[in-house]
Amino acid sequence: MSRVTLERLLQSQGFGTRRNCQQLIAAGHVRVAGEVVLDPRLQVHGEGLEFTVFDEPWVSSEHVYLALNKPAGYECSRRPSHHPGVLSLLPEPLRARGVQPVGRLDHDTTGLLLLSDDGAFIHAQSSPRRKVPKHYVACTRDPVTPELVGALLAGVQLHDEPAPLAALQCEPLGTNRVAIALEQGKYHQVKRMLAAAGNHCVALQRVAIGRLRLDALDLPEGAWCHLGEAERELLAPG
Repeated sequence: MSRVTLERLLQSQGFGTRRNCQQLIAAGHVRVAGEVVLDPRLQVHGEGLEFTVFDEPWVSSEHVYLALNKPAGYECSRRPSHHPGVLSLLPEPLRARGVQPVGRLDHDTTGLLLLSDDGAFIHAQSSPRRKVPKHYVACTRDPVTPELVGALLAGVQLHDEPAPLAALQCEPLGTNRVAIALEQGKYHQVKRMLAAAGNHCVALQRVAIGRLRLDALDLPEGAWCHLGEAERELLAPG
């Protein structure tokens, strides 16, 4: 992003139409470098500009990359049908610029969810060819046994899959909790694999994608944060 007018920068960052952005500026609701700016035509740097709107701080960027600690009861859809959508947890400017979930978590699954408005990033992160492991912790109805762990590591047959699916890693975390890592992203995969192995998943949380761990982000349920370049590198294979 090169130098642009302040009104066009606000528009690109999701703050409404050009006219709406002109009105925000003229009303004194926008500050740059701590100073109120009243001129919508002020030339500013388009990338990395620190500004505030209604005293809320923002940093301009061509694209945004977010991590969300998804609560239960939210759908990963831009058009949710039975539950609130995860986008309702984001501020309006992020929704307005077209941020969308990268992949999906079931409405009752919690944990790490990526969101972005960068189509290339979304496509790359969603591609099964990247083989980036996704790590989950499942709570089970019945006790976790060595036989269950062995079956998940060896591979279980799901009725609509041509070959058995195996966990990359599987480790009991207690009587009724198990850590599972998968490369694939099949529909309801963890739940279906546990069922095929003779148990039942009663709660599921995604705790990491690649080397990006939810606990390292320190996000309460429902909270989100921007991902910098160093954090995005943790999503790379290997």
